[in-house]
Amino acid sequence: MKKLLSLFAMLVALAAPVFAADPEDGFVSLFDGKTLDGWKANEAPEAFSIEDGAIRANGNRCHLFYEGKVNDAKFKNFELRLDVMTRANSNGGLFIHTVFLKEGWPSGYEVQVNNTHRDPQKSGGLYNTVKNLVPFEDDQWMKFVITVKNGIVTVKVNDKELVNYQTEAATTKLLPDGGTLAIQAHDKGSITLYKNIRIKVDQ
Repeated sequence: MKKLLSLFAMLVALAAPVFAADPEDGFVSLFDGKTLDGWKANEAPEAFSIEDGAIRANGNRCHLFYEGKVNDAKFKNFELRLDVMTRANSNGGLFIHTVFLKEGWPSGYEVQVNNTHRDPQKSGGLYNTVKNLVPFEDDQWMKFVITVKNGIVTVKVNDKELVNYQTEAATTKLLPDGGTLAIQAHDKGSITLYKNIRIKVDQ
């Protein structure tokens, strides 16, 4: 019996490295879950706070730009992963390939965050570019995967591909050298949350 237990323990030990492999190799966190270090708000900084390990967006129009150290806050080709939640009747968004702006709506593409707000464009669509009209659920974490690769923008929510968009040179909003990210606070009646924000840069 002891020999069998020893053999079993040996097999478990040998198998451990296989199961312990990191499924997100190459990804780097952009948010520490505790502070807004590395992020900068423009018009209404009070619209952003930390709630249960997530960035909470709620207030007058404002955008929170990533200005941290990862890749000097400039992302051209990448895969971005994050968890997003909406509260009832809430609107928000996440901009890619943008630059810090003191006021107004950022440049770049906006990935929509909205399930039950009156705006018909729902979570995961590329705002006014590739529309998703089918909502997900409020008060549930949605898994977003946003990829930019050689001019193609893809967006998946909960493993469902909603966007596979080939940009055109004459009209693209993608910046030649890449840009940063920005989280949107849409209005005082909207509450959206963002956590587990991590990126893998593809040069």
